[in-house]
Amino acid sequence: YETVNSILPGYTHNPYALDRVTAGSSGGTAAAVADNEGAVGLGTDTGNSIRGPSAHQALVGIRSTMGLTSRAGVVPLANSADIAGPMARTVADAVKVFNVVVGADPDDPATRDADVRRERDYNAFVKPGALRGARIGVLRQAYDRPTTDREVVRVFTAALSAMRQAGATIVDSAGVDSLSALLRTTGGGCNPFTYDLERYLAARGANAPVHTVDDVLKSGSYHPLAQARLQAAQAVTTPPESSPGCASREAMRGRLRAAVTALMDSLHLDALVYPTWSNPPRRIGDLNTPHGDNSQLFSPLTGFPAITVPMGYTRGVLPAGVTFFGRAWSEGTLIALAYDYERATHHRRPPTHQPSASPDADAELGTASAARP
Repeated sequence: YETVNSILPGYTHNPYALDRVTAGSSGGTAAAVADNEGAVGLGTDTGNSIRGPSAHQALVGIRSTMGLTSRAGVVPLANSADIAGPMARTVADAVKVFNVVVGADPDDPATRDADVRRERDYNAFVKPGALRGARIGVLRQAYDRPTTDREVVRVFTAALSAMRQAGATIVDSAGVDSLSALLRTTGGGCNPFTYDLERYLAARGANAPVHTVDDVLKSGSYHPLAQARLQAAQAVTTPPESSPGCASREAMRGRLRAAVTALMDSLHLDALVYPTWSNPPRRIGDLNTPHGDNSQLFSPLTGFPAITVPMGYTRGVLPAGVTFFGRAWSEGTLIALAYDYERATHHRRPPTHQPSASPDADAELGTASAARP
């Protein structure tokens, strides 16, 4: 998910610094929207793929509560975490599309309660003043690690200051109790990819060119980087509903949902915030410096919503994003907070296709102590 390529030769380039990655997997869409080649795009986020490319390219990206937006037609990576959503240059533009794509869909049973749970019009939350009186928790567990970049911490500290100036109360070090132990409470592996993909292929009908993972492998029509995943999926013979590992993982996800909700309730929080990435976009081809993705854990495992918004730049030109994360079905609250923060800061600026960031762009890594604004 560092950068993306397609049937065309080469990699997609970040329009802010052309030697930098876009993040992925929706990096091509994000690069086009960031470069003003379209007003808004749709991405699919299993662990990072809406919010990561959005943060790397100064966009707003919305990942909804699981079950609020349909997964029908989305090629699955992990059906329990896949969510489609908008990426746009402003909160208002993203919400206009989000308001259209939410709701029940008979082709996705997970959305059966969406029409009851959804707000009538999410555009109504695009108004000033939401940060005034809001309680915002700093979720250090998402980003506090030795490799966190100093400039990202500096920009995040400034983001917290902007929220305070807009009237929010910042609750520092809001953490999930016994998080590491909770995440270890799984009873083995869970790989539902084969079954998710083959259900998707079956829905394409009898005339589809492939119907199984075996068919895909025999066709040779896949990217070389996907081969190992496809071969591993081919070896799975236990359906997810019969897998002890999958049952254990779902139980863990339920406990994490309860723990996050309890944390927010106990501190009377409206949202939790953290840097969407702990490090700037890598150079294309660099697999050694820390990538710093903070999006894989909380929203995908809980199914709770998250919105990333531009929070500034490192190295002068490399975008960074701040994530607003909240309870299930709290999209209205998160949209209002994200819009008010965007309105207070106006961080997004158009890309200028810099060939590179500053020469020392990869030289400054923070420490655990530096990661505390």
